[in-house]
Amino acid sequence: MIKEILKQTYPHQFEEELLDEINEFGKIIDFKKDDVLIDIDQFIKGMPIIIKGALRILREDLDEGELLLYFLEKGDTCAMTMACCLGNKQSQIRAIAETDGEIVMIPIQKMDEWLAKYKSWREFVFMSYNNRMEEMLSAIDSLAFGNLKDRLKKYLLDVATINESRTVPKTHHEIAYALNTSRVVISRVLKSLEMEGFLQLNRNSLTILG
Repeated sequence: MIKEILKQTYPHQFEEELLDEINEFGKIIDFKKDDVLIDIDQFIKGMPIIIKGALRILREDLDEGELLLYFLEKGDTCAMTMACCLGNKQSQIRAIAETDGEIVMIPIQKMDEWLAKYKSWREFVFMSYNNRMEEMLSAIDSLAFGNLKDRLKKYLLDVATINESRTVPKTHHEIAYALNTSRVVISRVLKSLEMEGFLQLNRNSLTILG
């Protein structure tokens, strides 16, 4: 079953022998929206590959708030998780389900073995790591150089893309928490975006227009 799912997700990418091993040693795990799949300081025993749904990857700040680093969608894996697995370190991120979905969990022992054994696995791991690093740098640039309105618009568009809908099922409080700011500030910026015609505010959700 896992083999067929991966063939559909990564056509022509993995060797047949690697697919056989993933099918044998990988484990499918279902998750529900808002489930915590990985937590801060947890020792990680495997690397997740998303086969359905989406996760948001968060970093805890010194004031015990959280900063959104990036989203993971179908076909993605997590660079921070890979680094912890390969270094046998505790997790420095929190992974929370943005939607219902499924992951394939790859045992840490096989990650090391496959890096030496399969070219396609090395390419997948390094490409995934590079993609996630670029997204983290983008998040840092946004915090350092961008304004809140731009960050908010990007966040809303990302959530809309993940949910395949222009309606974003988030409250002002949830959005403020994701962007590590206050609900009052977010409400003010959302109202400004509504006046600009970018979105329409609804009860416990909003709809992107622009």
